[in-house]
Amino acid sequence: MFEFETGDGETVYVAEDDGERGDEGPFMAVYRTPDREVRYGWYCTNCESIDNAMDAMGRIECNVCGNWRKPDEWDAAHE
Repeated sequence: MFEFETGDGETVYVAEDDGERGDEGPFMAVYRTPDREVRYGWYCTNCESIDNAMDAMGRIECNVCGNWRKPDEWDAAHE
């Protein structure tokens, strides 16, 4: 786990052992506290950013580099 500072100056914690595969690189889970009690979001390893979005189906997309993860329940109808 390593610390990452947000644009607001808040320190969050990236769990290198808790992630999801992305098209360009993995997304790692980010937590507000080192004990992993409160989830903050996702860290894109492709561009080292936490500026990303996740939709209700589990799709993650990095707003900086476009790295993405398919939704949990993906089929051609979701495109």
